Amino acid sequence: MTLTRTALILGATGGAGYETARALRARGWQIRAMHRRPDAVSCLMPEADWVEGDAMKARDVLMAATNADLIVHAVNPPGYRNWGKLVLPMIDNTIAAAQASGARIVLPGTVYNYGPDAFPLLRETSAQNPVTRKGAIRVELEARLRRAAEAGVSVLIVRAGDFFGPNTGNSWLAQGMVKPGQPVRAVTHPGKPGVGHAWAYLPDFAETVARLVEKEADLAAFESFHFNGHWLEDGRELAERVRIVAGVPDAPIKRFPWVLLRLLKPFVPLFREMAEMQYLWKVPVRLDNMKLVERLGSEPHTPMDEALRMTLEGIKCLEPSVLRSQIRRVTSAA
Repeated sequence: MTLTRTALILGATGGAGYETARALRARGWQIRAMHRRPDAVSCLMPEADWVEGDAMKARDVLMAATNADLIVHAVNPPGYRNWGKLVLPMIDNTIAAAQASGARIVLPGTVYNYGPDAFPLLRETSAQNPVTRKGAIRVELEARLRRAAEAGVSVLIVRAGDFFGPNTGNSWLAQGMVKPGQPVRAVTHPGKPGVGHAWAYLPDFAETVARLVEKEADLAAFESFHFNGHWLEDGRELAERVRIVAGVPDAPIKRFPWVLLRLLKPFVPLFREMAEMQYLWKVPVRLDNMKLVERLGSEPHTPMDEALRMTLEGIKCLEPSVLRSQIRRVTSAA
């Protein structure tokens, strides 16, 4: 297979960057991944061309983007440290690199941009009136991308709910609901009973991005699509499915310790950011994917139990052999 298109992945060791790189590679893209210590992480994606660089350094991003056709901006500050000081300078560097190379920028979007006035169904045209500091930063980030598009830079935003997947350590499922590296003995549910929640299985999300960029000729300079993913009318259903897939259907489902999180947030940056997003667990928030389906014909969708099986295997909550056995048992009982 001849590789003729190049995608620069910023954040290739994170869930969204890694899965998007894999989906693009499967379609013949040459993958270039930038990391501050490429020798330490290149084994994660040996087929990629790893280059040394820091997303906070404009020259590094500019050099890495040379002759790139696509820049996937999936980089985030590790552990949410210095979020307010790092996020916007990084997108500015990506915009400058895209201006120089002519590449389209791809951004995994979030629901943080929206406040209660936009709920429960989010469309691409919904007003972005965030109620959190993190949401305001995301709104400004996208505003800069829109201004860049008006100046000639091509932009694609694909927005989704909470990510989960086999290569997603920084997620609500892996950090707040189960304990990675340990058998599932209990599941913690952050939401209120009966409140719906949107989840995005990262391989499906990445496949969606790959299909969209394949239609470059049909994309406007600034495009935004919403990814529906797995919508659960009662968010507690995810916790229930985790128990079943893990083979422990009677494991307790615990309430999330929001009060403790708020007490500890002055000392733990991750807890501070998680606490700020509590409002998204109190009300149903769903993404309308009508525009996406009209463009692609359908949305990639892995069945929930299969997606959870792969996720639990990836975060080492179950051995692969055990997972396969449990899935067969669940399927037979259905």
